Amino acid sequence: MNDTTPVRRSVATSSMIGAWAILGAALGSGVCGCADHRISQAEFLTLLQEQPADAPAAAPAEDSAEVRALLDRELGPYRVGPSDVLAVILTEASEVPLIPMTHVRVDRNGEIDLPLVGAIKVAGLELEDVEDTIHGAFVPHVVKDATVHVELMAPDTTEVVVVGAVANPGLVLLRRTERDLLHAIVSAGGMYDVASGEATLRRLREPGTAVTMNLTEPEGLRRAMELDPLEDGDILTVHAAAPNTVFVGGLVNAPHPQTYPAGVDMTVLQALAAAGGLRTDVIPREATLIRRMPGGEDIHVKLNLDRITTGKDENLLLAAGDVLWVPHTVETRVQDWVNRNIFFRAGVSATAGVNYNATGIEYLNSNARQEAFNLQPNLEQSFDPLGFLQRNQALQQIGTQQQTAP
Repeated sequence: MNDTTPVRRSVATSSMIGAWAILGAALGSGVCGCADHRISQAEFLTLLQEQPADAPAAAPAEDSAEVRALLDRELGPYRVGPSDVLAVILTEASEVPLIPMTHVRVDRNGEIDLPLVGAIKVAGLELEDVEDTIHGAFVPHVVKDATVHVELMAPDTTEVVVVGAVANPGLVLLRRTERDLLHAIVSAGGMYDVASGEATLRRLREPGTAVTMNLTEPEGLRRAMELDPLEDGDILTVHAAAPNTVFVGGLVNAPHPQTYPAGVDMTVLQALAAAGGLRTDVIPREATLIRRMPGGEDIHVKLNLDRITTGKDENLLLAAGDVLWVPHTVETRVQDWVNRNIFFRAGVSATAGVNYNATGIEYLNSNARQEAFNLQPNLEQSFDPLGFLQRNQALQQIGTQQQTAP
């Protein structure tokens, strides 16, 4: 028999004794230590149900009607105004043009000047109404009958700056009847998905003043439409929503903050999967969810990962700012120590070297495998579950006998 065999056995045995000593100490400290300050998942769900719901108050009926009328007026058909250039075609019943196509500009008084009839007031009228007004000026005072066609050739425009969470930030041109926040945002390509719905207007001619409103709410929309028309140089900033970030760490393969678009729902298992899954050198069985409540206090929730994975407990939805931590437990600390300090090695011969390394987690899991298959552990299975030590010992004895043979 090789003289090194007892040494290896004694080293392995002493390591095992050390592991179980540490396990006993850890269990003792866990039992005698401070109490777990975390609440259960069931208590957490009950707490969420008790939180008051922030239901938006319904707008009064008269206010809704006012907003509807305001939108109809501001977002309706184009109305002619000063500095607009119109093309006017006037044709008699004989289809002979009474006057050739004429380009006229609306002056600051809101009037256009046409041959034979002079000044005509058109400011604030839609194009159809402008045609009717011109028709009334010519018929029947100048001609018995005529057909009038009016087109908008060059509307007066205003340049404003739109920045932030829009598709095409920069300078946008707004027609005279479009000088409001909604048209400015649409002209800039619309809001991105990350936009919060809030926008801030800063007037170039009123430095130091700013107005912020939420365009996704009726009250904010009404305030936006009631503002004075935008002017050249005004700056509109569309705010992005707060990042939807959850922080995942502890016994996962890739701990890091995870950021998702606003409105995206993320569950506990999805967040763990996005973190590369749980570590495989140990067996984490629980996690801690830390959530900042509306009152400002932090709630620590104990999650049973085994029950969540098997569907016995709810796979909770995470909220922006949540911390999902997979902590060390007594079990995982012992597994980690065994992995780093205990291993089994067996070599066959110098010509055909075969090495095997068994981590401590495999050794500690041997009892669980035996219980799963209803196997009764014996001395060999307890201290040499893979049989490599005995086979190595037998091979070494054969080698020794061959060396001493005459």
